[in-house]
Amino acid sequence: MKNMKAYTIPFVGLKLGKHQFEYDINNEFFEHFEYDEFNNSNVKIDLLFDKKSTMMELSFKASGTVNVNCDITNEAYDQPIESDLYLVIKFGDDYNYDNEDLLIIPHGEFEVNVQQYIYELIVLAVPAKRVHPGVEDGTLESEVLDKLEELSLDNKDKKGGDEIDPRWDKLKNLLNE
Repeated sequence: MKNMKAYTIPFVGLKLGKHQFEYDINNEFFEHFEYDEFNNSNVKIDLLFDKKSTMMELSFKASGTVNVNCDITNEAYDQPIESDLYLVIKFGDDYNYDNEDLLIIPHGEFEVNVQQYIYELIVLAVPAKRVHPGVEDGTLESEVLDKLEELSLDNKDKKGGDEIDPRWDKLKNLLNE
């Protein structure tokens, strides 16, 4: 994967102290990573870069929305994103990515690329189970939800549908004992 120049910070020319960087992330950013889970994205990254004499501290804050498909109905909706990440960069003999909160770079380096950290910050901020807000509050009208309701077990019991085999009742008694 090639580094995108817009996300490379040449820290050697920066004075000691705090520096502010802002990035507007859209789907073009995720295409670079070949990540196609988002229909659309509009996320703002605020990066506070604190350069000190022996190390650097980076504080990322992500806020915005990503348009994703609901896992239940496959309806697209905007998922709000709020997340933050704190990273310390120190100098050492070799690159070391072992610790997620600490990056060690060689002494001769003069720039750092933050695109991977931004990518992970946004992708990990999306919930594992994506549920449309209309499903949670019952306002979404969808053919998929209607079919799921029609085929649900509770609905069959209410309609007096299939008789339950008495052998299953005996097995249920084992759970109660």
